[in-house]
Amino acid sequence: MVTPSGVVVVTDRRLAAGPLVEVVRAAVRGGASWVVLREKDLGYADRAALASQVRAVVPGGRLIIAGPDPLGGNAVHLAAVDNRPDGVELVGRSWHGFEELSDEDYVSVSPVYASASKPGYGPALGPAGAARLAGERTWLALGGVDSASRARACVDAGAAGVAVMGAVMRADDPEKVTRSLVEAVAS
Repeated sequence: MVTPSGVVVVTDRRLAAGPLVEVVRAAVRGGASWVVLREKDLGYADRAALASQVRAVVPGGRLIIAGPDPLGGNAVHLAAVDNRPDGVELVGRSWHGFEELSDEDYVSVSPVYASASKPGYGPALGPAGAARLAGERTWLALGGVDSASRARACVDAGAAGVAVMGAVMRADDPEKVTRSLVEAVAS
């Protein structure tokens, strides 16, 4: 089973500096290895259509859908309260240290740093705190990873990768921002 690593871009069309599909396309050009489609506020038909559009610009099998319905794909990222759907190959879960885990392939641990996208959400764990919380699980650092140095610190602490939303979504040049994060994570 291949699990997310490297730079994982998390979408938010309301934060995006341009059309969401174009922002994602630029992030993929910059080296994003996975994309998590959030957009949970959309109705089913609109969300499914958007998933199809985003899937067309993401490397095969590298689109993860936030929520229990994979929208025609094979990967989901679940909240603490979501039940694992049948027939899905890759399952991640948002984890804050107190939710019961069972058979997730990876967890996202947050907030590693204070986040402009979720002000007041915390306290920030820091890379070492996130690593302690994750233990032996495969984990992605999430929250406030808005610079190459922060991305590198997370990987140095043991994260398989970083999940980034605001820094890429808000960027005037999402390809350049993603590339700088990818280079930091890979070095």
